[in-house]
Amino acid sequence: MSTAAPTTPSQATMSPKQQFLDTYQSEIEKTLRVLRAYPKDKTELKPHPKAKSARDLAFMFVAEQGAMTKTLTTGFDWSKPMQFPPTPETLDEVIAAFEDGNRKVVELVQSAPEEKILGETIQFPVGPGKMGDVPKMQALWMFLCDQIHHRGQFSVYLRMADGKVPSIYGPSLDEPWR
Repeated sequence: MSTAAPTTPSQATMSPKQQFLDTYQSEIEKTLRVLRAYPKDKTELKPHPKAKSARDLAFMFVAEQGAMTKTLTTGFDWSKPMQFPPTPETLDEVIAAFEDGNRKVVELVQSAPEEKILGETIQFPVGPGKMGDVPKMQALWMFLCDQIHHRGQFSVYLRMADGKVPSIYGPSLDEPWR
């Protein structure tokens, strides 16, 4: 058995910031594959009257990136109601906004000193009616996990719209690994 040290960085030797960036960029690519597979003529699909349209749900990915940007820049002003920009008219515009948001988040994370992301906190809801200090890195991971959750929802919409669901973490009915 060899005891030589590995020659390439592993997750264990990468900085927390680099681990986040690598995972974030991998997940963005998966989300883009799902968004691009969605039929452009079915963006107003709503599986239930209380549900968002597919286009509005897709825009949630952009909102998550906006939250990441706020986490890394100004933080959240909880004294004012959240203001979200209107959902773009087309899925192509949503995808373009998502790609722009991705570039911005990556630039902000790359340029932030590691100790700032790991050591600084933001005020954020930590339970019903309760605010607390949340480390910036934890908030970034939370928003990424929420984006992955919404991608799962969106993949169900994609199937309901008769689109082909791409491979996400393994083979899919429409993209088998053979």
